[in-house]
Amino acid sequence: MKTIYLDNNATTAIAPEVREAMLPYLGDLYGNPSSMHSFGGQLAEAVDNAHEQMASLLGADPDEIIFTACGSESDNTAVWSALQTQPEKRHLVTTRVEHPAILNVMQHWERQGYHVTYLGVDNKGRLNLDEYAQALTPDTALVSIMFANNETGNIHPIQRMAEMAKEKGVLFHTDAVQAVGKASIDLKKIPVDMLSLSGHKLHTPKGIGALYVRKGVRFRPLIRGGHQERGRRAGTENVPYIVGLGVAAQLAAAHFEEERFNVSSLRNALEQGIVKNIPDSIINGDVDNRLPNTTNISFKNVEGEAILLMLDRLGICASSGSACSSGSLEPSHVLRAMGVPFNYAHGSIRLSLSRYTTQEEVDFTVQHFPEVINTLRMISPFKE
Repeated sequence: MKTIYLDNNATTAIAPEVREAMLPYLGDLYGNPSSMHSFGGQLAEAVDNAHEQMASLLGADPDEIIFTACGSESDNTAVWSALQTQPEKRHLVTTRVEHPAILNVMQHWERQGYHVTYLGVDNKGRLNLDEYAQALTPDTALVSIMFANNETGNIHPIQRMAEMAKEKGVLFHTDAVQAVGKASIDLKKIPVDMLSLSGHKLHTPKGIGALYVRKGVRFRPLIRGGHQERGRRAGTENVPYIVGLGVAAQLAAAHFEEERFNVSSLRNALEQGIVKNIPDSIINGDVDNRLPNTTNISFKNVEGEAILLMLDRLGICASSGSACSSGSLEPSHVLRAMGVPFNYAHGSIRLSLSRYTTQEEVDFTVQHFPEVINTLRMISPFKE
């Protein structure tokens, strides 16, 4: 049975070009890039090249890029640095719909005595800029708001929010893990101070990420030790994965228009095909302002986990929300924040595509989705 992978917001397939670029650094080119000899120097050049490739995708300078192990490390580092460089400030601003990599960090700092403002969203998952403006105070050390939501695909007005923070002298961080390569990001125009990303959302292996830190922003490293990454992230560089992320950044730039148009066309066909053929189904989020690859659909009076199990029998991979919070029988915190009714929120499914998704896969999913929902509604304990 063929696997139809529609869970790309959880992780992505490794691009063949990425794998090919990494292979020499998993074999003959095994030196330490910090070594003085020319054998290690080859790897230092590869790391420098990856900085340039990543910076080019973001509209940044190469020395503003710090390679990390993952998006969660990047998020943690951004918050840690903001607090360590401003010990007199005790207030943080975020949203109720962030990824756990930010929400759990904020809750940790609350337990250390910090005050955190959690901004709400409307029924489409949109933020209120007036509420945001009121949250900014002289005591605010950092605003951390995701660029695009991992469950609904909603794109937040990060440029305007970063500008508002800047007017108040407040640092601004964005978790752009889902957005990089899918949404337009030019850090010469968007005045964020820090930005997090993760390679495995960009067709690299898991275990590599990056943190952008704007020049002039005071910074304190989370991981201390050696001088790697210009003294901002200790530990011998993970050269194969850094090389892979550099190539992935190049590919993301090359395929950006394809992501915007081809992938969004497939997403729309998938979404409309499902909703058209299944009564009592709703699309969650802001359909006019979201990532091109993501749809989140709720089905009345069914359980999301049961939908996933039946789809899995058909070879279709999907998600009932963030993979980092899977296993919970509670509806997604994002959908709860949006006020989606419980009998819909409990049956929510996220489908996320990539440039490798095909029309045939979309057609197969649209064909079989109604029978999955109809079967589950017949046996649902939530039947009216």
